Amino acid sequence: MTGLTALLGAPITQMFSQAFEVRALVAGSAIAVAAGLVGYFLVLRNQVFTGDALSHVAFTGALAALAAGVDLRIGLFVGCVTFAVAMAALGRDGRADDVVIGNVFAWVLGLGVFFLTLYTTGAGGGDGTAGVNVLFGSIYGLSAAQTGVAVAVAAGVALIVVAGARPLLFASVDPDVAQARGLPVGALGMAFLALVGVTAGEATQAVGALLILGLLATPAAAASRLTPNPFRALALSATIALVAVWGGLIASYEASSLPPSFAILSITTGAYVLAAARSRRRPGADAG
Repeated sequence: MTGLTALLGAPITQMFSQAFEVRALVAGSAIAVAAGLVGYFLVLRNQVFTGDALSHVAFTGALAALAAGVDLRIGLFVGCVTFAVAMAALGRDGRADDVVIGNVFAWVLGLGVFFLTLYTTGAGGGDGTAGVNVLFGSIYGLSAAQTGVAVAVAAGVALIVVAGARPLLFASVDPDVAQARGLPVGALGMAFLALVGVTAGEATQAVGALLILGLLATPAAAASRLTPNPFRALALSATIALVAVWGGLIASYEASSLPPSFAILSITTGAYVLAAARSRRRPGADAG
């Protein structure tokens, strides 16, 4: 332990002695890897707007669960997955277009206002704290059981993405040829958006509904700038998201007034800015 203290410093090693910090690191790490992997395909398939719509679905679903008096995670997952699959079904080849997303986006926002009113004026007399936590994340408030669920769900998402990376890549890059070769492009697209929904629901606990797009899309966008090789970019996206979560939690621990969600997304944004600057300096570099 003395060597670790010398390497990291006493304040950081003290961080690992606090249960809520360890739970945040464990859950945040799993969520980051899943978000980085899913986010790469979200960017590759030009479906970032879909992720933005799901961030609002996450808020609405959580408020619906709170208004009904049930665990808000039920609302997060059911809402995100249901709307993700619905948007995929309404689109072509499992891809929701801007018209579909825009209509869902507007309706979900109105539905969110309705459930917010029910929650704050209902018999339970919600004080709004839970709603704020959904908006901005509450990773430090995860219990041991919630951490276990987060890790299990994120691990499942990551394994599915890795196992299906090749066919999903083929369907993403050249859907017409993939379909001609017998690949179920529409079913793949729908399954992928269902995974995005699960990841959005899970990531809401870490960075909040308003900011999940930054954890889903920004590491992937940075990775895409750094290498044209899809499998390297996939791994790099997950790595950037993981580093951002760890760095953000450490920064938030060192400066207690710094919200962890803001710190995490500041790092992902910084990574994207650096990646963009590097790619502009070396426009012809072969990173493959």
